[in-house]
Amino acid sequence: MGAGRWRRAGSALLRVAAVWAVSTLTMLALAGVLPDFQLQSDDGDTITKTAFTAAWGAGAFGLLSALVWPVVVRALLVVPALVLGALVFFLNGSLLLVALWLIPDGRGTANPETAVAVAAVMSAVASAASTALAVRDDDAYRRRLSRLADRRRKRVPGDAGDGRSGPPGTVFIQLDGVGHDVLTKAATAGLMPTVAGWLADPEGHRLTPWRTDWSSQTGASQLALLHGSNHDVPAFRWYEKETGTVMVSSRPASALELQRRAVARTHDAGLLSLDGASRGNLFSGGADQLALVLSMAGRFGKGRRSRAGYFAYFSDPANAVRTALSFVAEVGREMGQSTRSRLRKEHPRVKRGGLYPFIRAFATVVERDVVVAAVIGDMFAGRTAVYADLVAYDEVAHHSGPYSRDADKVLARLDRSLALITKITGHTPRAYRIVLLSDHGQSVGETFAGRYGLTLKDLVRAGCGLPVPRRAQRTLSASEARDAVRIALHRPVQETEAAPAAVAASDPVVLASGNLGLISFPGIGGRASREELDRRHPALLRTLANHPGIGFLLVRSEEHGSVVLGAGGAEVPVAELRDDEGPLAGFGPGAADAVRRTDTFPHVADVMVNSMYDPATGQVHAFEEQIGSHGGLGGPQSRPFLLWPRGMTDPLDALADEAPAPGAAERPEQGPVPHTVAVGKPAPVPAPHVGPVGAEAVHRVLRRWLREPSGPQVPLRPEGLAGVSHVDRPVPRAREAAGRPGADAVRPEADGTTARGPRG
Repeated sequence: MGAGRWRRAGSALLRVAAVWAVSTLTMLALAGVLPDFQLQSDDGDTITKTAFTAAWGAGAFGLLSALVWPVVVRALLVVPALVLGALVFFLNGSLLLVALWLIPDGRGTANPETAVAVAAVMSAVASAASTALAVRDDDAYRRRLSRLADRRRKRVPGDAGDGRSGPPGTVFIQLDGVGHDVLTKAATAGLMPTVAGWLADPEGHRLTPWRTDWSSQTGASQLALLHGSNHDVPAFRWYEKETGTVMVSSRPASALELQRRAVARTHDAGLLSLDGASRGNLFSGGADQLALVLSMAGRFGKGRRSRAGYFAYFSDPANAVRTALSFVAEVGREMGQSTRSRLRKEHPRVKRGGLYPFIRAFATVVERDVVVAAVIGDMFAGRTAVYADLVAYDEVAHHSGPYSRDADKVLARLDRSLALITKITGHTPRAYRIVLLSDHGQSVGETFAGRYGLTLKDLVRAGCGLPVPRRAQRTLSASEARDAVRIALHRPVQETEAAPAAVAASDPVVLASGNLGLISFPGIGGRASREELDRRHPALLRTLANHPGIGFLLVRSEEHGSVVLGAGGAEVPVAELRDDEGPLAGFGPGAADAVRRTDTFPHVADVMVNSMYDPATGQVHAFEEQIGSHGGLGGPQSRPFLLWPRGMTDPLDALADEAPAPGAAERPEQGPVPHTVAVGKPAPVPAPHVGPVGAEAVHRVLRRWLREPSGPQVPLRPEGLAGVSHVDRPVPRAREAAGRPGADAVRPEADGTTARGPRG
């Protein structure tokens, strides 16, 4: 034991000395090429004296970076995240100036601009050298990465001392917007070798698609994945008449309210309520450890600040510099790709100027780096469950297309992040199972406005006999990344495309969610009927139903109940809808059930509009400025994937054994969907496969997987519930147990997070 400790200490000292030597040489080289950076007196010095000066400066800079930088970053957590990223260079340069000031006899000098450049280069070189030296030393590699973790690590239950004898933890990585077909294509083409390796390994992972609800977007899917219910979430944004407000899934106040409603409906704090961490998500999932979680962006307290995850990452100056440089490079990359797309006259195409390059860089660099680092920290901390969302692909595919070269390059970089997380599992205090999944896919197509020269709002106003602008106005796009940037900048997330309080009572509120449109009439109480709309606006429904860019409408009828309207006067009661005929023919299996379920939502719009879908080309027309879209029915957007390690229960077996979560809607029988089983060679004709239907069903599968390492769960009587995991028991009984003196039960808070101990 003592000899091993001395060997580790000696090895660490050798690495420190090596990095110090490399930093010294780097400083000498920079002093030789930069005229405003000096390591000698005005009269000149010997080579030995100059080398000593460089060694002193490099050592002082390294020591200041190790001691001062974490304190400075923690103090600056109160500033916006992107401002912190912009300050990286200034702070690093300031530390170098202090290091030069500490050199005896004043031999080290540099102007501020040069100091910034020198500090950036030295941090990058030191980081690369340290990593390279640690490659063959597993202990050193683990220690370096574990600095991202919470210092107060928990001992895994059942740990006998080797740190890996307890039950395995589970890491859920959500690749936002990556459809099943996109994933298999990327793995087959070699863009994602890590995923391809998982699938090719007989002991690796298994893959299946699953089917989303009608609202195929992150707000609906992730709310159900993490909290077990997406009841009454008809779209990414919708209008609620009783309060006159627009709910937006990526607005913190709306996300928190949706989370509260889901907790109240299911009586469960969420998937992550037992020793869990939520990273980069819209919702907390009941986790106590949060980073970049939009629903908790305005909450404060230990572990709850939305920017808390930034400290763990930016406390290492090398990380800060690397991410800042990558951010700048990504902005340049987007500008170059956008210019090439414009010069090649690629079609379809949307505008990609303004702030978009910076929003893309935030999603593909800053958020990715911080979330991956937080996941690594959670794994080193030995947490039981981690759920993280990587939004990079979704953001790029919206503007470049889901099958574009731009999106392919993002997939390749995401695969490298997966490879890093996989490599970390060999160094963590407990074993981990990595589950990969997505919340929806994306369907491609020219925008509705680009194809027809007017927006859905313009078409609705024309059908109502209201004035229409001469030029089609741009429709605000749904973007979690855009709103995340606003949160990071401490800017309010505003909804500028609809201001219900400011419009006349007769004016409709028209909202878009990909190729799904929602039309509400504030002047009509409750859900407007078809008959009422025909009396007020005789041409509206006919105009919409017969437009070539619209597939079908859902509206309530006083005579027939809710009906679906299509072109040529087609009208089918919701109860009689079929997937293979009528207005929904071609939209895929499960379309009728998805429409029927949404029709039961209290806040379904007066008129729900789904764009056309061409099964031959897979194209839809988004009502937003997106050529890769999701939010409605039609094409790959409704086919996300689930990828899990072999040895875990098959999803359908898990669903057969599990009862629906409390408050979850009853779902139809699981229907067959294609399943790709071969990667690395041309895929044969897909074999029929049955996959989960709806995000609520997938939540039940994820819950089952979390419970499996601890063995079968036996229902307990109320008097035996104290201290039992909240995910394994209903809340009413938990509260009954928690109300007794001395009970130590997990309980849900109003915001969906959890707390332990008796109430009061």
